[in-house]
This record gives sequence, structure tokens and C-alpha cells, in this order.
Amino acid sequence: MDISIAIIIVLGLLADYLFRKMRLPGLVGMLIVGILVGPYVWNLMAPEMMKVSGDFRKIALIVILLRAGFELRRDTLNRVGRAALLMSAIPAIFEIVGVVLVAPPLLHISYIEAAILGAILGAVSPAVVVPLMIDFMDRGRGAKKGIPTLILAASSVDDVFVIVLFSIFLGMYGGGDVNIWHKLAEIPVSIGLGIVLGLIPGYLLYILFTKYDWRPPKRTLMVLGVAIVLTWIEEVVEPYVPVASLLGVMAIGFIILEKSEAIAHLISQKLRKLWVFAELLLFVLVGAQVNIHVAWDAGLAGTLVILVGLAFRSVGTYLSLLGTNLTMRERLFCVVAYIPKATVQAAIGAVPLAAGVKSGELILAMAVLSILLTAPIGAIGIMFLGERILDYGERSPYKFKDLREKLGLPRVGERIRNKKDGTVWKVIEEREVWLDRDGRPVPAIEFRIWNEKSAKGPGTGTTQKLTFCGECGAFTDEWEILYDF
Repeated sequence: MDISIAIIIVLGLLADYLFRKMRLPGLVGMLIVGILVGPYVWNLMAPEMMKVSGDFRKIALIVILLRAGFELRRDTLNRVGRAALLMSAIPAIFEIVGVVLVAPPLLHISYIEAAILGAILGAVSPAVVVPLMIDFMDRGRGAKKGIPTLILAASSVDDVFVIVLFSIFLGMYGGGDVNIWHKLAEIPVSIGLGIVLGLIPGYLLYILFTKYDWRPPKRTLMVLGVAIVLTWIEEVVEPYVPVASLLGVMAIGFIILEKSEAIAHLISQKLRKLWVFAELLLFVLVGAQVNIHVAWDAGLAGTLVILVGLAFRSVGTYLSLLGTNLTMRERLFCVVAYIPKATVQAAIGAVPLAAGVKSGELILAMAVLSILLTAPIGAIGIMFLGERILDYGERSPYKFKDLREKLGLPRVGERIRNKKDGTVWKVIEEREVWLDRDGRPVPAIEFRIWNEKSAKGPGTGTTQKLTFCGECGAFTDEWEILYDF
């Protein structure tokens, strides 16, 4: 299995580099590498690796959803709430309807089989969409109207909604007693319990991190471990109650960001570095699951069904955005961002075949074909349109986050030591300011620090101000951050 990991790292990074050189999303190259080295083409991956690929893909997805949670601000969610709620259901419903209308005559399957197929095809892929939205958010693109946050929130709930519909249609095919209203009620229950499941440990982690000043890597590993436990809890309680644990994973980051932006950004910075390896695992292993021979069986008729479903989905996405303050071009971006398929299709595409559905092999072929068609095209479309459509203000607040990471700055509450005289100070205040450099606005962080040993009582002691910017010298030239653990 070690050589399989080496293949993923070397070929995945090479493909990422080559595709970025061609101004294409690197993840497309990783998907292609996965298809080529997978068991259905060159078969370079060890069988043991393929057995545990599901666990690796889940951990990688958890990493990116944690990053998403640490970017979700309450004020932005309040602005996009209504549109996100509509986008979490209406586009999927439209796509299922479109597939049900055209699949029976084109693929010669029953309407209930077409509904099962539509539910599989109707889920947007968080594995493709979330990393691209995070990249836009990191660079402040679309921040003014919260467009990346809108797509993040909607796509996360979209999967929960579609999987519940899939279970309803599959149960109806089996002829068993399926209480449709009971199943539909599982959607809000699953979402609500998932969020609560994340908020509680997230709040406890916030208390832990404020009481003990741990090093950022240890905080990040603790958050990751708790997030993995949440997904395990979902599996344990699944027979009794539905829980959307991936929403809980995002909720961990959300509550820590709400309570302490300083701690949240420190953890987010480390997750950003961890994501480099997680991204390789996720996309190469998703590609390795794709059986292109099965996809070929779907043929031209299958391609047409997928395209019709996407056309219906696009109409549903556009209608969901009516009444918002988005321009027509920004709505077009949202429509394209809702195209990619990958994660859900790879996860449940083979379930109908295992359940004895007559057209199970054809449904699996369609699921694979949808990944091959939409993941690369959707990712390329998102990158192309996002760079041209999403706003980017000159004074974007996201420039401060890049500055903090670049200079390795401390946060309020942390202690720093002067390298020259050895004195220890505590950061008690910070401000984001814009400095004027030859008529150019330059982002800078201004700190007020306090010498604890000089204090004679409450409100006393020596304080001073420090200002750092990209053109003002590095923080580590004169200072270092101190940690308890």
C-alpha cells in the first residue's frame, strides 16, 4: 500500500502542476490520474489501498468541510439563507423530473427506475465544488454578496435531500411499505441533528482552546479527530435516527469562528496546509473508483439523458435565485457551480445493482458517465467564470487573512517574547488597518501588547503598539509566539 500512496503523491502533484500550467483546475488532472492508475485501466493501485479508499476519501472530505466551516460567517449566512434553502432542493427536484421524462423512452427503463437514476444524478459533488469555493473565499472573490458561501451551504444540504429521495424511490421499487411522509420528515431531522451534533463538541473545543494555549497544529488535530468521530456516530445511530454528520463537521468550524475568530483562523491556516495532501487522496481515489468500461455502456443515449437532466437542473437553480440581489452573470456562475457530480455518484451508484434493481448495471454506468462528463467540465467552468464574474474589492478583508498567514502573526490572548531582551508580552488588542504607501492601500495588522510583569494592579502595566504589513518587515525578526502545549 505504501507504493500506492507514493503513486498518488507523485503523479497527483505532477498532474496538478501540469493542469494549472494550462490554466485548468488541478483537481481535473488528479481525477484523470486516478482513472488511469485505478483497477479499471492500468491497475497500479494495490488491492489493500482500494479497500481502504473509502475511509481515506471520507477523511479528505472531512478536512475540506472543516475548512468550509471555518469560513462560514453568520452575517453572510443570514444574507444568503433563503436562496441557499431553495437551492438545496429545487435544482435536484428539477433534475429528477427531467430524467424521469426522458430516461424511459431513451434507455427503456421504468419510471420508478428512472426516478432512482434521477436521484443518483441529482446530487452536486461537495468534493469538487467545496474546494473551489474555498479557493474563491481565500482570495476574497464573491465576498461582497457571499456567493461562495451560498453555494457551500446549499450544496451541503442538497446531498442530504437527494439521498433521502433516493432511499424513498429504492424502497418503492422493492414493493415494500414505504412511508413517504416519514421519509421526507427525515430530511429536516437529519439536518437539525447533524448541526447540533457539531455545535456541541465545537463549543467544548472552543472552551478547551481558550483555557489552554495549545500550539495550532495540536488544536487542528484535535478538531480533525472530533470531526471523524462525528461521522462514526452517524453510522452507529443510522438504524435508529438519521444524522447528517457532514453538516456537523461544518458546524464545528462555524461555532469556533463565532466564539473566537482568532482561534478559528489559526486552525484554518493549518487545515489549509493539511488539505494539500488530503486533496491528492480525495480526487485520485475518486477517479480510481470510476470504471470507464461501464460508463461506455451507457452510450449516446445515456449522455443525452444526463444533458437533459442538467438543463432542467440549471432552470431550477436559476429560479431559486430569483428575488436575490445577484446579477444575471452571477446567477450564471451559480448555475455552472451546481453542475459537477462525483462524490455521491461514486458512493451510491452501485447500490441499485446490489439491491436487485433490473436496470442496476445501466444505472451504475450512468452514474460513472455523469462523473466523467460533469466533474471536469464543471470544475473548468467554475474556475473560468469565477475569475471573470465574481467581484473582488481592492480593500477585501481576506487580504488580512493572507497577511496573517504570510507573516505568522499572533492573536489576541497569545503571549509573545521579544528576542532581543527576552521580555514576555501578551497581545490584548488587534486592529486591521490600511496604510498608505505611495497612494496604494496596503493591509496591516496593528497590535497593542501588555507586559504582565510590569503590572502593579488591574488596569496597570506597560503597553505598546506594534504594526506589521507585507512591506514592514517580518514578525519573526524580533518576536516569537509562546505556547503552553
